[in-house]
Amino acid sequence: MTDAADLADPNPSRPSATIMLVRDGEHGIEIFMVVRDRPMDGAMGAVVFPGGKIDAEDRHPESWGHLVAPQSHPDLPYWLAAMRETFEEAGVVIARPSGSKSGDIAPARAREMVVKHRDALLDRKITFAEIIKSEGLDPALDHMVHFAHWQTPLGLPKRFDTHFFLVSAPEGQEPIHDGREMVDCFWIAPGRIVAEAAAGQRTLVPATRLNLELLSESRTVAEAMEKARARSVVLVRPERFKTDDGKWAVRIPAEAGYRTTVIASSSQRA
Repeated sequence: MTDAADLADPNPSRPSATIMLVRDGEHGIEIFMVVRDRPMDGAMGAVVFPGGKIDAEDRHPESWGHLVAPQSHPDLPYWLAAMRETFEEAGVVIARPSGSKSGDIAPARAREMVVKHRDALLDRKITFAEIIKSEGLDPALDHMVHFAHWQTPLGLPKRFDTHFFLVSAPEGQEPIHDGREMVDCFWIAPGRIVAEAAAGQRTLVPATRLNLELLSESRTVAEAMEKARARSVVLVRPERFKTDDGKWAVRIPAEAGYRTTVIASSSQRA
């Protein structure tokens, strides 16, 4: 979403997509988390969801003009970026044979695609659209549901306009981090990682923590996706303010549906 306030800011936000890759575990829903090889702004050692900026190819009508987004918002390029990032950073293929209305590719074939194509894609020697076409596949966007929309506060030097997507992991596909930007990965229950962060064992930036809390309210992937489809996604652009004791905090809209509307912050980022 680009509005007048964002456009008027000295540093307009950059479109990006974040994936919340989930599966049903033995004791409930689990989410795939990664650790980057370099610290995020103001969040040394943070555990994060995979994701990244919208690329030019995500907007290319000749590559993707035949597709329709599963939901009216956001625009198709965000969905395509989320699908591409799922492949780049998690090694998971959200696609099925061309012409198929259901089903997914076999896990062994998905892993072969990762071995064959991922390095070339990361080196920008090939586009994701070219990979999908050469493999005779169509994107399986029905694996994805729009979950949240966050934008970096106005006035900061580095800003993003990020749409979060809940992505159901195709059965049998095991994610693997890319070994470049991502140096570790693991599956974990959303509630557990929030508890570990509260105990000082993990670092989670506020947007990650709040979305994990929201996800932890669902017991299964199907339940989480159903709730996400029924929920109205509200733009969350935290507004910075100083508390009475002079510390920084941010305020987010109550209608976004999170457990809190005020988040303490030791820095000036959300």
